[in-house]
Amino acid sequence: MIFSFALRRRDLWRVALIGLLLPLVGCGYHTAGASSHLPPDLKILAIPSFQNQTHTYHVETALTKAVVQEFNTRTRYRVVQSEGDADAVLKGSIVSAEVAPVAYDSVTGRASTGLVTIIIKVTLTARDGRVLYNNPNYVFRDQYQISNELLSFFEEQGPALDRLSRDFSRTLVSNILEAF
Repeated sequence: MIFSFALRRRDLWRVALIGLLLPLVGCGYHTAGASSHLPPDLKILAIPSFQNQTHTYHVETALTKAVVQEFNTRTRYRVVQSEGDADAVLKGSIVSAEVAPVAYDSVTGRASTGLVTIIIKVTLTARDGRVLYNNPNYVFRDQYQISNELLSFFEEQGPALDRLSRDFSRTLVSNILEAF
């Protein structure tokens, strides 16, 4: 009986040790932004204002601002606007920006939900001309509610663009860092 108790105790210690060490063994996953597939000598990143090829007023301002903020928050790169001293340049061009009704109010017949869709072309180029990252067809969408009450009408398109800009910038920075 003493032998079986000692064996169980030893087995419990092994199981506990394995349980403690198991989380240290990686399965290949890591947090976004923890490593970068960009050249190690990249220190300064230029992000000039994105180009707007649409008729949507100031959409490029919100998107550029969100991307700059995301790079400043999540990376060690110094972000500048001028391309002169930069080790790499991130250029973006908004190809399409559309707003379309998704759902209608059954009583009034007015749109109650809208969908904003933006298509963006993005290229990160090193000083020597090498393309470090390229995605000619980023597609982002976000829904927003449209108030039908004239007294409490609040234009939701601006906040929807802000949400869309944040989502776009998070995905873009992750994709650049992870080389997707």
